[in-house]
Amino acid sequence: MTAQELQALIAAGLPCAHLQVEGDGRHWYATLVSAEFEGKRLIQRHQRVYATLGEKIKTDEVHALSMKTYTPAEWQALPAADKA
Repeated sequence: MTAQELQALIAAGLPCAHLQVEGDGRHWYATLVSAEFEGKRLIQRHQRVYATLGEKIKTDEVHALSMKTYTPAEWQALPAADKA
């Protein structure tokens, strides 16, 4: 799986104002900004992202995904240096 494929998979299941995916084909890092995260705890946000991956997680096609999840307001409040 490529970063573009993983990004498209997440975007298809979760509307994101910002979505960036990087990784080596097995270990991934994603930054996601979605209004769907409003009022949700961190674990609920991560569960929502994992739900978009479905079988890809269960079959180990996506082995590991570290992520930072933000609401649009949280993202806007971050300093520019933290968004790089």
